[in-house]
Amino acid sequence: MGNFLEDLLGKVFKGSEKVPVNHKENFSLSSSDLLEIDQWMDSTEGKNLFNLIYKNYHFKKSQINDAPQVHLLESPYANGFAVTYDHPLTPETFSKLFLAFSRRILDLGYQQVSLDRKIEEVNEQVKTTEKFYLKPPLQAPQENQKISQLFGNVSIEKISINNQPSYLKLVVTVYSDRLYENAKPFDQLMDSLFKSA
Repeated sequence: MGNFLEDLLGKVFKGSEKVPVNHKENFSLSSSDLLEIDQWMDSTEGKNLFNLIYKNYHFKKSQINDAPQVHLLESPYANGFAVTYDHPLTPETFSKLFLAFSRRILDLGYQQVSLDRKIEEVNEQVKTTEKFYLKPPLQAPQENQKISQLFGNVSIEKISINNQPSYLKLVVTVYSDRLYENAKPFDQLMDSLFKSA
């Protein structure tokens, strides 16, 4: 563990050349952290940030950019969005949004599969990725019935570069297997994610 910390600190503080940093670990949130996020989501600040990002998402669909900028991720089997760290986000609200997105996805009936943190050196910078991975609840298939995938699998990432917030990303990947029902529309997920409390 000492070597890992020395390598990490050396990269962050421009130390001598060493092996590139590459570390991954699972972590968990305390019940007090979760309670704090739930309260923040119901606060004026939380509601205002959710409304702002949802508005900017719709702006982006109309080719309009506003701060914080939202980026659309669209393909036949995966859809999502990213939010660039910018005013009025702060490091604290940036982290709270990451956790709040996961809470809203869990409210839709999803199960958390993992929560991990990856620290790696990329182009002489230290990139930290915290990631939730969530799946629809497991179901035994009924005879002649397809399995509900809800909206598909969901990953939520918080990216920081050299310990500075960079962007949040939420991606939904759908199952194309014939055992599954078609995924619900991504726009419906967005409406549920950003619903007014």
